[in-house]
Amino acid sequence: METTLTKKRGLAAIFALCPRRHALLLASALLVALHLLMRSDHALMVLLSEKAVRPLHRALGQLNAHVPFSVAELLIALAVCALLGYIVFQIAALIRRGERLRRLYRTLVTLLAAPLAVYALFCLLWGVYYYADDFSAQSGFRCEPVSVEQLESVTRYFADMAGEYADRVPRDERGFCRSDRAEILRRSPEVFQKTERDWPCLAGPPLAAKGVVCSRIMSYLDFTGFFFPFTAEANVNLDAPACDLAATVAHELSHQRGVAKEQEANFTAVLACLDYGDPDYVYSAALLACTHLGNALARADGEAWEKICDGLDENVKRDLVLRGAYWRQFETPVRKASNTVYEGFLYSYDQTLGLRSYGACVDLLVNYYYEDSLK
Repeated sequence: METTLTKKRGLAAIFALCPRRHALLLASALLVALHLLMRSDHALMVLLSEKAVRPLHRALGQLNAHVPFSVAELLIALAVCALLGYIVFQIAALIRRGERLRRLYRTLVTLLAAPLAVYALFCLLWGVYYYADDFSAQSGFRCEPVSVEQLESVTRYFADMAGEYADRVPRDERGFCRSDRAEILRRSPEVFQKTERDWPCLAGPPLAAKGVVCSRIMSYLDFTGFFFPFTAEANVNLDAPACDLAATVAHELSHQRGVAKEQEANFTAVLACLDYGDPDYVYSAALLACTHLGNALARADGEAWEKICDGLDENVKRDLVLRGAYWRQFETPVRKASNTVYEGFLYSYDQTLGLRSYGACVDLLVNYYYEDSLK
C-alpha cells in the first residue's frame, strides 16, 4: 500500500514539473490514438471529412486567399526559427543555471509535446481523407484492367499532345519552355471551373495556388509542391522547371479540393488542365501524363516506348533534358532522407505504394482517355 502511494506521489511530482506541457502531450497522444483506432470506421471518416474538414478547409482557404504570400511558408519558417531558438536558449540555460535535470526534463517534454500536437491536428485535418470516400468512390469512376496495347495508345496520345502544344508555350533562345510563372499562378483559380461542373465531387472555391519564396529548399527536399492543411493553401515550387509548374499547381489544387491520394491527384490534375484548355496547363499536364505512362510502358514494352521517345517533338525532348539536369543536381543525402521520411508517412496512412503512388494514376488515365486516343 505504501509503495503504491509512493508511486502515485512520484508520478504527481513528475507531472507537476510542467503540468501544461504534460497535459498537451497526453491530449495529443490521446487524439492520435483515437485516430488510429477509429480510422477503420468508414462512416465516421466520411462524416468528419464532409461535415467538418472540407468546410473548414474551404473557410481557411478563402480567408488566407486575401494574403498575397504563403501563410504556410511563414508559419513553417517561424516554427523552425522558434525551435532552433528554443534549443539554443535551453542549452545556454543548462550550462549557466542550476536545476539542470529539471530543466532538461522540461525541455525534452516540450520537444516531444509540440510536434506530437502538430501531428495530432494533422491526423484530424488531413488524415481522415485517406479513410473516407476517395475520388473514385465519390465520382463513381471505376478502372478496368488495362492491356499493353491500351497503355501504348494512351501514351502515344499524350506524347502527341505534348508535341502539339510545345509550340504554343513561350520558349527562350535555347528552345526551353519559359512559361510565365506569375501568369500561371494568376490563372490558377480558373483551372477547375469546367471540371467541377462535370465532376461535382471536385467542387470548391476558386482559389489561387501560391508560390514559395524558399523554393530552392523545396527542391533539395525533392518537393514540387505541397498542400498545407492548417492553412488550406496549395503551395508550389517556383524554382523547378517551368514546364512542370502548371500541372503541379493543378495537383495541389486537387488536394485542396479533398483529393488525398497522390495517384488520384495526378489524374484529376491532368483532367482539369485539359478541360481548362490553356496552352501552359495542357502542355504541362501532357508532360505529366506522358511521364507516368511512359514509365509504365517502358516496363511493359520497352521497344514500344523507345519508338514513342524517338518520335517526340524536339521541344519536348529539350524540356525533358532540362528537367532531368535540374533534378540531378539535388541528388544528395538530404533528398534521400526527405524521400524516406515522406514514404514512411505515406505508408503510415496505408498508402502501400509509397512514393510509387505518384505513378499509379496510369490505370486512371488509360481507362479515361483510351477512347480519345483512338480518334
